[in-house]
Amino acid sequence: MRLLVVGKLNGQLSTAVKMAMSAGAKVSHVETIAAATHALRAGQGADLMMVDYELDIELLIATNEAERIRVPVVACGVGAGAAGAAAAIRAGAKEFIPLPPDAELIAAVLSAVADDNRPMVVRDPAMQAVITMADQIAPSDASILITGESGVGKEVIARHVHQKSRRASKPFISVNCAAIPENLLESELFGHEKGAFTGAVARRIGKFEEANGGTLLLDEISEMDARLQAKLLRAIQEREIDRVGGAKPVHVDIRILATSNRDLAQAVREGTFREDLLYRLNVVNLRIPSLRERPGDVLALAEFFVRKYAAANGAPERPLSAEAKRRLASHRWPGNVRELENAMHRAVLMASGAEIEEDAIRLPDGQPFAAADPHARAAQAASLAAETASRSYVGQTVAAVEQQLIIDTLEHCLGNRTHAANILGISIRTLRNKLKEYTEAGVSVPAPQMGAASAA
Repeated sequence: MRLLVVGKLNGQLSTAVKMAMSAGAKVSHVETIAAATHALRAGQGADLMMVDYELDIELLIATNEAERIRVPVVACGVGAGAAGAAAAIRAGAKEFIPLPPDAELIAAVLSAVADDNRPMVVRDPAMQAVITMADQIAPSDASILITGESGVGKEVIARHVHQKSRRASKPFISVNCAAIPENLLESELFGHEKGAFTGAVARRIGKFEEANGGTLLLDEISEMDARLQAKLLRAIQEREIDRVGGAKPVHVDIRILATSNRDLAQAVREGTFREDLLYRLNVVNLRIPSLRERPGDVLALAEFFVRKYAAANGAPERPLSAEAKRRLASHRWPGNVRELENAMHRAVLMASGAEIEEDAIRLPDGQPFAAADPHARAAQAASLAAETASRSYVGQTVAAVEQQLIIDTLEHCLGNRTHAANILGISIRTLRNKLKEYTEAGVSVPAPQMGAASAA
């Protein structure tokens, strides 16, 4: 996380800065409000600002908003008292940290305000296959298109790829293409020069330059205007961008990740997305399964969210009851991980006994989740199992699928080569040759188990 500290460094604030750095923040410092806005405008990005409460926080936030710079503010100071803290919150600060600082408080506030606590919680084989592929391609500079329904965790995967890449020490910048008005997105991405348009009072560095050396995530790229798609295509091809109103191109060194919850191939057929841009972005496609396609993740995620929101709300950490777990496992989760997270947050707040019971797991309007029909649940489980099994082969080579089939069949036959060859419909010689290749490549091949007959 990138932290910008605003104010004169005294002993207490210097200690707070050191604590923030020990909590994993990358810290930079300016003394005045004007310097803070200038630094952000010039491309010195920040995920969070820690500001002396005696400065004009309201002016700082208003100035940044005028430049379309949105960075959350945490106020801090010595001897502010309740009145000073309340005034800072009214001015727009998200939190107040009293000084002298407390290390645990600083770490908790940084984590909560920056929302940077997004670990990978994976148990289901369908999702583990995605992570394996992500880890394999992360060290490259290949563009990646991350697809899946809303709420499945596409940005979490994008951050995971960045952290596993050679650019992990550099910025990770995310732009939600659907949340920024079309007429502002170009300036947000590419920046602008002073006087380029009404309100452009100074040069503004865009997200491409802010991400220089690191990773740029274009979230929901399917919502981008066709004209901007052409400019984006050039930026990816040439590794240079043109600021709005600029006289010369600017070289950038970034890796592009993009997400979409829409079928971009269909968007190409409909004429709303450029085919050449799709090819540039879709060097590798990571498809994130919906939560109903990865049932093994439901309880693991639920327990993680219970711990997270119990800590955030100062509530006791209660385990999920057996019936609550059954109810969670039977729900289809149309809103995916995001829906599950919200449900667990509500459950933490509504639970009252020693465990989180099923009656604490409710819809947003307070209604309980509908009880699942056991016959429908069984049919759903069978359908999902079949779908998951078929999807596990997508993205693999024929040789990789063949190897997995042979190894799985051999395990099923307790290492018996003759039986495995018969099931596979190949000769024993062919099977032996394949196993020899796998062994020489370092692949673990099942040995015959005691009491199991096998061909030599």
